[in-house]
Amino acid sequence: MQESTRVLIVQDHPMLASAIAEVIEGASDLTVCGIARTGGDAASVVGREKVDVALIDFQLPDVTGPAAAIMIHAITPETVIVFQSAEESETDLLDAIDAGASAYLIKSTPPEQIVEAVRRAARGEVLIPVELFAKAIARQRRVVAEADERDAQLAAFTPRELDVLHLLARGLDTATIATRLGIAPHTVEWHVRHLIEKLQVHSKLQAVVEAARRGLIEL
Repeated sequence: MQESTRVLIVQDHPMLASAIAEVIEGASDLTVCGIARTGGDAASVVGREKVDVALIDFQLPDVTGPAAAIMIHAITPETVIVFQSAEESETDLLDAIDAGASAYLIKSTPPEQIVEAVRRAARGEVLIPVELFAKAIARQRRVVAEADERDAQLAAFTPRELDVLHLLARGLDTATIATRLGIAPHTVEWHVRHLIEKLQVHSKLQAVVEAARRGLIEL
C-alpha cells in the first residue's frame, strides 16, 4: 500500500484547526500528523515527526506564516508548504513565494479543493492562482519602477538640499535649520530657493507637500 501523505496543520483557531483536520483525515491517502498553534510549535513538530506537507495559516500568534515556513524549511527542507490566507493579497502572495510556498489558498476555498491542493502539492505541483500571480508580478514591477523613479528624482538634489528639505518637513524655521546644519541662514535660504525651483512650486510649504507626493520624504 502507498504510504499516506503526512500533513501538519498550523492554525491557532482550535475550531478551524479541528475542521481542517477532519477534512484531511477524510481522505484515505492523507493523515494529520499534528496540529500546531504557532510557528514555534510547528518547528518543534517537524523536528520530531515526519511531515510531508505543512498547511499553514498566514497569520499566527508568534510569527507570520512565511516566517513559520522558513523555520520549518530550516529543519526539514523537503516539507512542502501550503498557505491559507484570509484575503487575496499581492503582498502576501509574494511573501509566500519567497518563503517557498507550493500552494496559496484562500480560507473560503471549499474542503474538497483543500484536499486536492494538499495532494497535488505533495506530488510536487505548484498551485499559485494565475490571476493572483499576475497581479503580484505587476505590483512588483510597479514597486521597482516607482523606486527607480524616486532614485532618479533624488539624484537631482544635493545631499545638503535634502537635509534642508527634511528639516523643513519637520516644521523648522530658517534660523533653526541653520543651527542644526552648522551653516549660515542665507545659505539655508539659498538651498530653499533651489528646492522650490527644482520642485517647480512657489513656497516652502508647497515644496514639502510636493516632495512628499513624489515619495522623496515622509510626513
